[in-house]
Amino acid sequence: MYCRDCGAKLSLRFLENEGLVPYCEQCGAYKFPLFPVAVSMTVMNRAEDKILLARHAGETAFKLFAGYIKKGESAEKAIPRELREETKLNAVKWRYHASRYHDKKDVLMLNFIVTAEEGNIVLNEEIDEARWFTPAEAKEHILKGSTAEYFLLGALNETGRKK
Repeated sequence: MYCRDCGAKLSLRFLENEGLVPYCEQCGAYKFPLFPVAVSMTVMNRAEDKILLARHAGETAFKLFAGYIKKGESAEKAIPRELREETKLNAVKWRYHASRYHDKKDVLMLNFIVTAEEGNIVLNEEIDEARWFTPAEAKEHILKGSTAEYFLLGALNETGRKK
């Protein structure tokens, strides 16, 4: 690990109430790790009886839609931008649901329940397939044990669409 400000090698130093934290001797400061933040979207139709899932390029399992928040962008701006970029569908409303650190990609995921218009889905190069599922079908097709499954089950519980 190296200091993002001066480039010096960091060492771990104990900080009360924090534990071991990277420390820069040259700057004389603790350097808490930075990692990306992304939005995860449990996309539902207006009736909340269908969930849109995606199969990303080169993958076999279905997941939720997601995307990184760009520098200077809010999560609320990233939601409609990402959905539009990946499907050409419009997000008409959204509400925060939950967050979870996703270790595999070293990213903090902020999940939102998103209502989207059901229209003609036009996929970009990131997505091989996207389709609407009933809640029961979505639970069946989502990647088991994944962050996407965790968010999907929580969103279905929150919206009262467990079945």
